[in-house]
This record gives sequence, C-alpha cells and structure tokens, in this order.
Amino acid sequence: MTPVVKNLLIINGLMFLADVVLAGQGTNLSRILGAFYFDSPQFAPYQIVTHMFMHGDIMHIFMNMFGLVMFGTMLEERWGAKRFLFFYFAAGLGAIALHMLMNGIQLYSITGSFTNDLSMLRVPLDKVDQVSAIYFAPAIGASGAVFGILTAFAFMFPNTPLFIMFIPVPIKAKYLVIGYIAYELFFGFANVPGDNIARFAHIGGAITGFIIVLIWRKQGKLWGLR
Repeated sequence: MTPVVKNLLIINGLMFLADVVLAGQGTNLSRILGAFYFDSPQFAPYQIVTHMFMHGDIMHIFMNMFGLVMFGTMLEERWGAKRFLFFYFAAGLGAIALHMLMNGIQLYSITGSFTNDLSMLRVPLDKVDQVSAIYFAPAIGASGAVFGILTAFAFMFPNTPLFIMFIPVPIKAKYLVIGYIAYELFFGFANVPGDNIARFAHIGGAITGFIIVLIWRKQGKLWGLR
C-alpha cells in the first residue's frame, strides 16, 4: 500500500473510532466536524476539510476506503505522494463546493435568497423539511475525493475491466464512471424523500478530478512526473 493511501486509511479509521467512542459519551463528532451549509449557525470554516474524515456508519467508511485503496494506490504509484495528496484534497474541496452551491440554489428557489433568518417565515409549509435539511444536516465522508480518484483512474485506464457486486460481467472503467455519474445526477435532481446522500458532492469530486487530470495531461504531467 502506498504511503498517502495508507495514512489516509489510518486517519479515517481513527476518526471513525473516535466518533463511535464519543457518541457513547453523548458527543456527536460528525456534527462538529461535518460540513454545514455556509449560512447555518453550526457552520465553521474548518469543516470544509474535516468533513472528509467523518463517516456515518461502517458501510459508509468501508466503501470509501475500499475505493481509496483499490484505485488511489495505482494513482499514487504514478503521481507520487505530494501530487496524489494534492489531488485527493482538491477533489474533496470541489465536492463540498458543488454540494454547497446546489444547496444554495435549492434554498434560493424556495425563499428567493441564498441566506435565511431561520424564522421559516419565507418557507412554504411543504418545503420546511428541505430547508431544515440544508441548514441542519451536515455533509460527511470522503466520497467526493474518492469519486475524483475513480474518475482519474477511468481517465488513465479507461478499458480496465472492473467487477461490481451483483453484476456478473466486467464493466470497463470508463463506462462505469459515466454510468455512476448519470446515476448520481438522476437522483440528485429527483430529490427523492428520505435520500440523505450528498449526490452533488460526488459529482463535484468527479468534475474536479476530471479537470485536474485534463490540465496535467496538457502539461505532460499525467504519467508520473513527480
């Protein structure tokens, strides 16, 4: 396992363990380090980074860390530790940026403003739950960064066959990423009640990762100049 991937794995594991332990003592670490909407009274600037190290449950962290190890290791081997670490955090920041932007657009469509006094006076009764979710549900997880990694992997190794659970035939990486992004876009705009997944954070990570590898390819730095 490459150094940055290994250390990210350790840090995420320790943060997940700390969250579990502190939850037993009445402290919700995810609500401290998770990223709230910028106008929320619970927002703090450091959450833009710390949210990437928080996860909701064991399956959430397992899937993200599995993707990090499977695809991130190959990228770090070619880019080196510094370039890979930059890419990881850039994709994560791009993810939270798009997530907040889409939350802002949704809030604007409801209230006519990107901010709200939280009195809910401008909020129709059937939209109260949506506005409450924007302000009081933090975004957590490394999914945005991992989506960036998956996108970069598909860009560099487009014809690599990948096996997905419950699908008996391999799928080329480029088709998997295209299908996955289409899936996230559909559910992101569908706004299905009860869907608490930050779909646009995934898309933001993928877009950021794609832009970075395009730039690196143009600069001739995509294939291993460290």
